[in-house]
Amino acid sequence: MRSKGVAAALAAVGLMAAFDAAAFAAPLPTEVGMCSGTTIQKIETRLADGVTGKPVPGSGSAVGFANHGYQVSYDEEPAIQASRRGDRVRICLVKLPEDCPPGDNRGRVYTTTNLRTNHSWTLPDSEHSCGGA
Repeated sequence: MRSKGVAAALAAVGLMAAFDAAAFAAPLPTEVGMCSGTTIQKIETRLADGVTGKPVPGSGSAVGFANHGYQVSYDEEPAIQASRRGDRVRICLVKLPEDCPPGDNRGRVYTTTNLRTNHSWTLPDSEHSCGGA
């Protein structure tokens, strides 16, 4: 009987953890000055070798989030490099691109703060802004 109670408690904790992770993947902010919370899903270099798929050292930094957000830099970003997959972050929209062709939403700029390290970075969501390459 006791093992059923323990199993139920563990299942509830697992369910709460899953709910907590989902709750912390709020959609990206859509208005300048708005922020939302999410987690880091991947940290990588800006470029990967087209043949091997291996990271290209020195090509810059890129970070992907659980809410499908993405930021990229041509520079190596120490704050991103100090981050870990699963870290909780606060991402705030600081700039929207202007005069974009319909359907081209690239070039939004976000400031992201890692809630574990308290380090922040401000980067766009694409290597090129709307209407660019």
